[in-house]
Amino acid sequence: MTPTVPVTEFFRPQLCGDGLPFVTVSYAQSLDGCLASHDHRALALSGQASMTLTHAIRAGHDAILVGVQTVLSDDPMLTVRLVAGAHPQPVVLDSRLRFPISARLLTHPRGVWVATVTPPPPTLAPALTVLHTNSTPNGQVDLPHLLQQLGERGIRSVMVEGGATVIASFLQARLVNRVIVTLTPRYFGGVGIAHTLRTAMPIALPHPHCFALGEDFILWSDLT
Repeated sequence: MTPTVPVTEFFRPQLCGDGLPFVTVSYAQSLDGCLASHDHRALALSGQASMTLTHAIRAGHDAILVGVQTVLSDDPMLTVRLVAGAHPQPVVLDSRLRFPISARLLTHPRGVWVATVTPPPPTLAPALTVLHTNSTPNGQVDLPHLLQQLGERGIRSVMVEGGATVIASFLQARLVNRVIVTLTPRYFGGVGIAHTLRTAMPIALPHPHCFALGEDFILWSDLT
């Protein structure tokens, strides 16, 4: 199924009636399911057309969320550069407050929100805003509590981009409303969601759609 309307409309998040943000999980993977190299470095997976689509989807969301490992490994900017649109608010899952003071995200025009269970130090970089959440039994950020806090701050949609552990955590908690996967027809031999996903029941995409875009394929489905 190929979109017949602009992608910003085709993948526009819906409003959730419970006041929580609409959660879109979006990532690129290889044919062997890899999102990153074995040492967790980013792989050049998306072609130009699918990368432009990703930026268009970013522009349609209020916030973009990654784990701190993505910040440490890739040092991303998480901005919209390839299309016209507003930059989403960066949110970083960082249960132990390992956010590096050298990160390029600190220059993001909207600043950075860091979700943690660790009490913040007396002084923080001015660009950092700490969201202190409940802790899970294993000491991680409580994702439902975080989504509640984001909703209270006016965030109506969140795009979760990575890494694999963060994506798996949202899927396992059944907090995802939409999945968008860019599939590149190449093998890489790295790590992916299968290495971290732990679920007793399969997570099925009830109404999957797929279309070719440049050299890649886009697979997507709403889960709710």
